[in-house]
Amino acid sequence: MKIIAIRHTSVAVEPGVCYGQTDVDVAKSFGEEQKSVAAELASLNFDKIWSSPLKRCLTLAQNLFPDDEVNVDPRLKELNFGDWEMCTWEKIYGQAEGKEWMENYQTMPTKNGESYPEMVDRVTAFVQEITESDAGNCVVVAHAGVIRILKSIIERIPISELFENFKPAYASITVFEFNKHD
Repeated sequence: MKIIAIRHTSVAVEPGVCYGQTDVDVAKSFGEEQKSVAAELASLNFDKIWSSPLKRCLTLAQNLFPDDEVNVDPRLKELNFGDWEMCTWEKIYGQAEGKEWMENYQTMPTKNGESYPEMVDRVTAFVQEITESDAGNCVVVAHAGVIRILKSIIERIPISELFENFKPAYASITVFEFNKHD
């Protein structure tokens, strides 16, 4: 089984802004980025398509696969940054709570938001569900955080090793291959 993970394209948000689960729009470069992803996908075979419900993912999924069913799954959303959504990272780091979270981000929830362990649990539940089904090869259009967690689950790499070493780019494709019975 393969999971073909596609990170959404660039977003219409200023650099340095935390946008997690905020439903931001795609950037003006969407058309070019979508064409690039489509060209890379041409050689890959898949049976089912899933997408985060957030606009930046769903827009890409619907444009890449206009004649196919796109299954929307809220478990594929990015981390919920709570009160820090749409704040600059500089402002977040400038607060005592933000500094504390940055030192403990692998276990501590964001301010009125979600923790990485909670996000890992929901992405793990998604992976278990599709591996126990007859899904075959799957496309998953999602966010960098979700793709990091997919890599951690499938390749059995501690998530802590992936925060600095694995940063999926906008409009990138990562193919994971694994045995459904592992």
